[in-house]
Amino acid sequence: MLKSVRSAAIAAGAVAAMALTTAMAAVAQQRAPAGNFDFYVLSLSWSPSFCAAAAERRGAGAGGAECGARPYSFIVHGLWPQYEQGYPQFCEVPAPWLDSVIISSMLDLMPARRLIVNEWKKHGTCSGLPPRAYFEMVRKARAAVKIPPAYVALRQPLEVSPAAVEDAFIKANPGLAAADLAIGCGRNRLREVRVCLTKELKFRPCPQVAARSCRRDRLIMPPLRGG
Repeated sequence: MLKSVRSAAIAAGAVAAMALTTAMAAVAQQRAPAGNFDFYVLSLSWSPSFCAAAAERRGAGAGGAECGARPYSFIVHGLWPQYEQGYPQFCEVPAPWLDSVIISSMLDLMPARRLIVNEWKKHGTCSGLPPRAYFEMVRKARAAVKIPPAYVALRQPLEVSPAAVEDAFIKANPGLAAADLAIGCGRNRLREVRVCLTKELKFRPCPQVAARSCRRDRLIMPPLRGG
């Protein structure tokens, strides 16, 4: 009986040690040295889906500035430094101060001040760039990806498949391949498109990101507000 108890205690200790090691590794990854990463992911969020989900959760008018009168289509959710496996985050705590002028200058691409600040703290600090240079990189990354014409001014709900969205982006962007992007979805709506870019903002494969692409057969793209 004593031997059995002792064995159980040893096993429990081993499990606890393993859990601690995993937790320490996760913290180490999150607090990796700024600028030490392999590539970027540009996340483009389909704003009408975000606003529709916000309204379902919290009622009409939810979603903040992004869901106001201006009819946004794809907005920049973020530009995220990535490893081949995993990603760093919150690389400087507290994060360097973000000037209000920089925040205001990004509202055309990221239409919520809170989003801009949060993205800087969580992801921008891992780029190794100062705030102004990082957000200039965000703007250049967005300019590097062309939105398919059919999605620019969508006025009616559109039923799509993840494969169709993927194909539309590939056709609109010479050099982009299926291995370079992932389609994100909610329960029944297109949520976002993630495009993998080198540090020089060229398309590049990202197997771990692409493997998480949406597997649903059909999705809805809600139209732009006012559509």
